Amino acid sequence: MQDKSRELFALEKKFWQSMVDSDTNTAIDLLCEPAFMVSSHGSMKFDHAGYREMAEHGTMVVKSFKLSDMEAAFPNDDTAVLSYKAHQTLSPRGKSEKIEQDMLDTSTWIRDGDAWRCVMHTEAPAPTGKAKGH
Repeated sequence: MQDKSRELFALEKKFWQSMVDSDTNTAIDLLCEPAFMVSSHGSMKFDHAGYREMAEHGTMVVKSFKLSDMEAAFPNDDTAVLSYKAHQTLSPRGKSEKIEQDMLDTSTWIRDGDAWRCVMHTEAPAPTGKAKGH
């Protein structure tokens, strides 16, 4: 199980790095078709062409990232769910302004033949403070 976890953590980081590098083809190779994403912008289902449009023409670009506290669960041999914290730096496309965010992410990966592909990704803002007195 440890080797499988390491492999999937590496694939998750490879996907993030493909966003920083504007390497849309690498990202598409790691995605199911269709795939889903849920974020503060809503829920979306997209195919490879839809991902390419978002990656190459979307309003925000990922400039850097740091993933931490990665955990994996394997409901079966062909499914993995990853959970982690992401510190991401974004910029509006074509601008130097930087926005830093701390997010809580999950990704669901399925085995497709010999390869793992991401079918679902979620992200939510990390809590900013510790709740007291509940």
